[in-house]
Amino acid sequence: MPMVELRSDTMTRPTPAMRRAMAAAEVGDDVFGEDPTVNRLEAKAAELLGKEAALLVASGTMANLASLLAHCGRGDEVILGHLSHSFIYEQGGMAAVGGICPRTVLNREDGTLRPEEIEAAVRGDNVHFPRSRLLMIENTHNLCGGAPLDAAFMRAAAEIARRHGLRLHVDGARLFNAAAALGVSARELAAAADSVNFCLSKGLAAPVGSVICGGRDFIERARRARKLLGGGMRQAGIIAAAGIIALEEMVDRLAEDHIQARKLAEGLAAIPGIAIDPDRVRTNIVYFDVSKPGLSAAELLRRLEREGIRMLATGARTIRAVTHYEVTAADTDHALSMLAKLMN
Repeated sequence: MPMVELRSDTMTRPTPAMRRAMAAAEVGDDVFGEDPTVNRLEAKAAELLGKEAALLVASGTMANLASLLAHCGRGDEVILGHLSHSFIYEQGGMAAVGGICPRTVLNREDGTLRPEEIEAAVRGDNVHFPRSRLLMIENTHNLCGGAPLDAAFMRAAAEIARRHGLRLHVDGARLFNAAAALGVSARELAAAADSVNFCLSKGLAAPVGSVICGGRDFIERARRARKLLGGGMRQAGIIAAAGIIALEEMVDRLAEDHIQARKLAEGLAAIPGIAIDPDRVRTNIVYFDVSKPGLSAAELLRRLEREGIRMLATGARTIRAVTHYEVTAADTDHALSMLAKLMN
């Protein structure tokens, strides 16, 4: 039986249409701006998100760091949630590479930040402090259960940023999941942001890449930052071709992944020894706790893998499962059946 892969939506493999497009891609040298397929992807991404320009980069981590470098100078400060991917999972790159100081604000359970706490985090004009330059928001929010942040919050955050002379960057690795969950366009969610990036290689299933979108001047600064980070790619049209298919064919089906995630969450809630609130599952990310005494997340995952199911431990008793296009309804049923058996 094939492995049911629920560790992450980064495990998605390119679709047959993507493989065909990659094989046939027209290419040039993207560092010189001469790869026609990359140029088409960037133009399509900018149009989708309502921005002037876009830039293909190798990964979401590179997208965040290049954006930070384009917005901030050494010694500047970025305000972001304490559970942000960029703060926890990106090796402190903003500080290590850019000399940029993170200033964290507590994320609420739904991934948002309290407006008054954003305001309080902005530095005054004082020679003792770093300069506040950027507000960074993650949408969807991974560690807050894949929560989608709505357009009203995004506008409110942007208004605070503008009032204090800050820019707003959105880490939208799963922005299209947020849009699907909220029933709005990704363009609406990105409208208030100065810059936004999204990942092609998670639920959209392309093999490589993220795209940064923003104003032309910002994108030119990000392009320089990409080169600094070793991200200048040559015949990158082979990658971009899959990204174009991702945007054309995979966005509208993301709601199917959310249905499977909700089905998984509701099934988990019925299994003794597992603790989960299904109502918190709104996109394709499912977190649950192993509450059975004497059983750790790591041990349960070892037993699950022997049954052909992979999930990810994110704590001593916490497990994450992420649905995507390769996880079928039958796979979800199998995972629930095996979990019920192992927890008995």
